[in-house]
Amino acid sequence: MEGFVSALNSVLWSTPVIYILLGVGLLFSILTRFLQVRHIKEMIKLMFQGKSSEAGVSSFQALAIALSGRVGTGNIAGVATAIAFGGPGAVFWMWAIAFIGASSAFIESTLAQIYKVKQDGQYRGGPAYFIEKGIGWKWFAVLFAFAALIAMAILMPGVQSNSIALGMENAFGIPKAVTGLAVVVLLAVIIFGGVKRIATAAQLIVPFMAIGYIVLSLIIILMNITELPAVISLIFRSAFALDSAFGGLIGMAISWGVKRGIYSNEAGQGTGPHMAAAAEVSHPAKQGLVQAFSVYIDTLFVCSATAFMILFTGMYNTEAPDGSFIVNNLEGVEAGPGYTQAAIDSVIPGFGAGFVAIALFFFAFTTIMAYYYIAETNIAYLIRGKSGKIPMLLLKVILLGATFYGAVKTAGLAWALGDVGLGIMVWLNVIAILILAKPALLALKDYEQQKKQGKDPVFDPKALGIKNADYWETEYKKDQDQAS
Repeated sequence: MEGFVSALNSVLWSTPVIYILLGVGLLFSILTRFLQVRHIKEMIKLMFQGKSSEAGVSSFQALAIALSGRVGTGNIAGVATAIAFGGPGAVFWMWAIAFIGASSAFIESTLAQIYKVKQDGQYRGGPAYFIEKGIGWKWFAVLFAFAALIAMAILMPGVQSNSIALGMENAFGIPKAVTGLAVVVLLAVIIFGGVKRIATAAQLIVPFMAIGYIVLSLIIILMNITELPAVISLIFRSAFALDSAFGGLIGMAISWGVKRGIYSNEAGQGTGPHMAAAAEVSHPAKQGLVQAFSVYIDTLFVCSATAFMILFTGMYNTEAPDGSFIVNNLEGVEAGPGYTQAAIDSVIPGFGAGFVAIALFFFAFTTIMAYYYIAETNIAYLIRGKSGKIPMLLLKVILLGATFYGAVKTAGLAWALGDVGLGIMVWLNVIAILILAKPALLALKDYEQQKKQGKDPVFDPKALGIKNADYWETEYKKDQDQAS
């Protein structure tokens, strides 16, 4: 079983696939005329505009839910692993993929808004919805929904809860079962409250955890500020094989930087659109731009915080392809959270284990919240027109069970299986957004034209020749009339 899963993952997540995602991001960057640069000011402004409604959440709440999924254990462990096997230059390539990937995030999130529906009194959308409505391939949409459901409800939650339980056990000696039970209870309180409670929790937790993590990294940077020129130089020289020590790692630097960047920021993977569709906005491009900025927050801010803590303190190892060490500053420490822990301990002795455990708790807990929302959205897609009470209850029970099980058991096979589910999602989503890019590009052009005219853009799919955008054609104006 493990051999089969490993072989499947080696195909789904092979190096060519990673570069396909990179190529898709570059293509969308060109087609959108690098909106990630042109509209960065607009992205920030839009984050704080708009309000929630009975059916939808605010732009900021949708951003917070998306970030709860993007900012996870990969922001701590993934960055350390990239440095361990790709050297400091991998950090540059993580930045590069975030810059390019922002355009993919815009396309998929804008599509989610264009083809969203109002179902059971709330907005629903995501790849399954826009695949069916935009392309007309229902079988393809159903396949995506099942892959997302299995990965997000059954396979992935346990991986995250395992990280929490291990961190708490190592730092505070808390038994895994106790941590698992606590996580399940807290999670149940949130997910049984529906999307609004998830949005409220994300809105409160995500800024707190991200800012706290970044502030600590800034403290460590300031305490080692004399290293700033050397660290920045090392990152760039290593990225382009200009450093004598890391020159032979340029291929690994690119590979690990791109892979870890994509895994972390999730641009183009089909996860973010579920949250984007829930936002109450007057034009799909608005939330597309907000979601594009979430890629920057994840990689340029949070991942960079980890990278700088590790590099400024020198608390890392870097392994050459032949197994020898180019840097061996942490003998016997595996690549992962241990690097961050050692970095913090080197500046604030005894603080590292506890801080990393708490950071892992918040990062992983909010990721499980996001998993639930994605799973719920795909259940909603699969059971449209039918009573959803029992399926939704079963989903909650299964996800909570998977969360507890993962906390007390090893998560190796679950992680591999989760990667399979996520890999299938990525493939299906990338195919879909390549086929469906035109409506998103039309929406962007329309948004820009209306802004030039001094208007607050309002979306009219018929005027743009976009079909099957049923919510915008029939219900949006009705909702606005009721609101006023």
